[in-house]
Amino acid sequence: MLAESLSPGWLPPGLRVYAIGDAHGCAARLAVLHAGIAADMAARPGPKPLLLHLGDYVDRGEDSAGVVALLRGRPPVPGAEMINLVGNHEQMMLAALDAAADARRVGFWLDNGGAPTLASYGADPEDKESWALVPEGDIAWMRRLRPSFTLGGYLFAHAGIRPDLPLDRQDPFDLAWIREPFLSWRGELPAVVVHGHTPSDWPEVLPHRIGVDTGAVYGGPLSCAVLEGDRVGFLFA
Repeated sequence: MLAESLSPGWLPPGLRVYAIGDAHGCAARLAVLHAGIAADMAARPGPKPLLLHLGDYVDRGEDSAGVVALLRGRPPVPGAEMINLVGNHEQMMLAALDAAADARRVGFWLDNGGAPTLASYGADPEDKESWALVPEGDIAWMRRLRPSFTLGGYLFAHAGIRPDLPLDRQDPFDLAWIREPFLSWRGELPAVVVHGHTPSDWPEVLPHRIGVDTGAVYGGPLSCAVLEGDRVGFLFA
């Protein structure tokens, strides 16, 4: 694990969170990262572990179906509770599958990486009848994904929050899609936001947010923030 440093947020004693950024169809990398988390838990036992995925499991990469299978199947990291959040790409996929006759919704999804997702299920983007190959169980699982999760001094969301609104008034659309004014915000927020959505070359640790999307599908690492007490470190695959 990358050496720990002081975090802008905090967790109650006895807890540790592993928060993973955007996997985007990189199933093999995600499995390697899960193994690294299990090894870290074995090397540093004690705190109750929570495995938290920050959304964008599908699109762009070659094995979106494999990523969903990892998260829907047996616990990927034994001994860790798991929470999965929704990303904007899951929302796009659901919107397209729900309205396959709507050329605008379908085109928007396919233009943003939906074709490799369909291919990973054995479906043809040009043959909408084949889209039925996407299992109903996977679709139902996506519908149940949470928009956000709060623990200690952190709020976890795929994209971020609207800085001028209290946490209990955040719009699920913003939680999955926002970039500005959240990313450039320099004022105080009611919680430190741990998020993905906007890729950077390296994890970002700023006074109001921790960004862990490091562009795995574009050749960067798949990153995981490791939060415990008032410290933050990172694991990579």
